[in-house]
Amino acid sequence: MPDETSNQETGRAQCPHSLGDVDLFAPGAPEYWYEAYDILHAESPVHRLPGEGFAPGTDGFILCKHEDIAAVVRDQDRFPLPGAMMVEQLKQRGGDPFEIEGANMMMAAMTTLRPNPEMWRTHRQELTDPWVGPGATRNQAMVTAVANELVDRWIERGSVEFVGEFAQPLPQMVMANILGWPLQDLKLLKYFGDGTVKPFVYGSGHRSILPEEEVRSQIEVLNEFREYTDNLIKEKRRTPADDMITFLTEVEYSPIERKLTDNEINGIVYAMVIGGLETTQYALAEQVQLFIERAGVWDEVRNDRSKLRAFTEEAMRLRAPTQGLSTRITSQDEVFHGVEVPAGSFLHLRWAAANIDPDEWDEAQALRLDRKAGTRHLTFSQGARVCPGATLSRVEQMAAWTVLLDKVAAFRYAEGNTFKHQPGIMLAVEELHLEFDKA
Repeated sequence: MPDETSNQETGRAQCPHSLGDVDLFAPGAPEYWYEAYDILHAESPVHRLPGEGFAPGTDGFILCKHEDIAAVVRDQDRFPLPGAMMVEQLKQRGGDPFEIEGANMMMAAMTTLRPNPEMWRTHRQELTDPWVGPGATRNQAMVTAVANELVDRWIERGSVEFVGEFAQPLPQMVMANILGWPLQDLKLLKYFGDGTVKPFVYGSGHRSILPEEEVRSQIEVLNEFREYTDNLIKEKRRTPADDMITFLTEVEYSPIERKLTDNEINGIVYAMVIGGLETTQYALAEQVQLFIERAGVWDEVRNDRSKLRAFTEEAMRLRAPTQGLSTRITSQDEVFHGVEVPAGSFLHLRWAAANIDPDEWDEAQALRLDRKAGTRHLTFSQGARVCPGATLSRVEQMAAWTVLLDKVAAFRYAEGNTFKHQPGIMLAVEELHLEFDKA
């Protein structure tokens, strides 16, 4: 755990001991999020962020109770999404949305492919579900092969830097295979992926606002990403293959009764990259720590693989990869736990806190393999806007641990770990040095 004295000297977050110490977005805050959640649950389950609303003169509010967040994410009319409002603004501007300055490819594609809840559902059913949604089970053998390839690179060493040598490259290679992205360009996929998530790493406050120099840097990366993907789409049109991009060049999308344009496909690829690389990486890195720290769990799961699914769900509940996002606005005056929340307020949904809400979960901080209805956690959200790639991430996690449980007898921490997390709103340990016994 970071030293509090040095934190005082550098202005970084300290471990909170009272409500006045809580700042989920301060530099260094990820090291103390779970201490902060205990305080918020007890003293401020609806936590005001003065002046941090969507419109000038309005406030933001952090919600950390399971019942509140579950109700919000299920009601898009009462709690609209800022992204949907931005899409509507793009549509009203007219012209080609792909040429509007400041509009990324995903947002521009949303104006024609999923501008409303009905088309959002159809978009998932027809365009993405076959690859990363319920149809993602088609990737089981491929994911297992990727996991085996990665483990075989270091299994004879007895040590591994788990993030860089397994947790990070696994979802990258899987997504490359699904999209039809050349594996020799895997470093480019990571480079572009890092560009798409810049606001969630280097942005400030609950709105993840990037400093100007990072905005310029992101624009440069996204322009390169757009050009690379455009060339890849054209190649798939010339030389079709069994991959998602080829599929997108051939499918007819029913709401618009036509095939997709290159720009629209580019926008879907953007969405796959921004959502398909990091969640699984962070989940795997937290899961191996839970295996090491929770006595007996590794052996219990290793000896009874029917408990593996319960472990991954409990691990995602206890250590949500994306801790929270500001994804909803109040369309009318609301009251949560006696706190008045006016219309136009920005809601920061703190899924990680809801996942350990003591009013929702018995023994909220315990990892229980016999927990009933464990999938009701909010790590992937809930309702119509549940994460489109949730099934794929679950397939990746299950396949990864099946391979690791077969090939490794036990993991333990090596010397030199700092357990430092990257900045932003994701629970992302930067590196993790482990030793292990080969099975």
